[in-house]
Amino acid sequence: MKAVDAVSLRVRRGSMTGLIGPNGAGKSTLFNLMTGALKPDAGSVHLDGQDATGLPPNQLFALGLGRTFQIPRPFARMSVLENVMLAPPGQTGETVAGPFLRSARMHDEERRIRSKALEVLDFVTLSALADHPAGQISGGQMKLLELARVLMGDPKLILLDEPAAGVNPVLTETLIGKIQELNRQGTTFVIIEHDMDFVMRHCDPVIALAEGRVIFEGTSDEALANPMLLDAYLGATADE
Repeated sequence: MKAVDAVSLRVRRGSMTGLIGPNGAGKSTLFNLMTGALKPDAGSVHLDGQDATGLPPNQLFALGLGRTFQIPRPFARMSVLENVMLAPPGQTGETVAGPFLRSARMHDEERRIRSKALEVLDFVTLSALADHPAGQISGGQMKLLELARVLMGDPKLILLDEPAAGVNPVLTETLIGKIQELNRQGTTFVIIEHDMDFVMRHCDPVIALAEGRVIFEGTSDEALANPMLLDAYLGATADE
């Protein structure tokens, strides 16, 4: 069996698309293919009409595609603010000669990035933790930190991998609120989530995978009434 097998889907601009399916259905693999972490054996990935197949994640990030992970991966010893400031690609200070030949430009750039990072942290309600080590904040706050890092790239499309998993209800509502606000501003989302209540309340359309294939695409009401989709979930529940 292939992890992702002949999957074909189109993400509608401005939508919050829910991607569901039992464990092992191929959801995270599909995200890895879309974000350049894996190269497809066949087929293609297009972003805003541009062929983005096989481009590395940093180039896709620059083109407006951001992604968070099911398990957050902050630089634990660095501060929350420093983690966010690292996100923008192509910074002058990243080059070997930059700090020596372009010090004035580098300092101006750092000031701009710091200012934007503080604005983003305020948006995701983490400004009070800006100076805290990222490894010492809660799991839910780490999910908000991941979103903040993605927002530093001004993304058009954000892929969220189980944003509500392991997050307490208060922070879950905060995270959902920020996702909805960004969506109202025009940001497109594709969201992997096992919390069916989350998906049914917030996502349209809903796409379901099973054994690497798309088995359903439609509205949340259609998903709840689809026997094949219910069988896939009931089977997954029984196996667990």
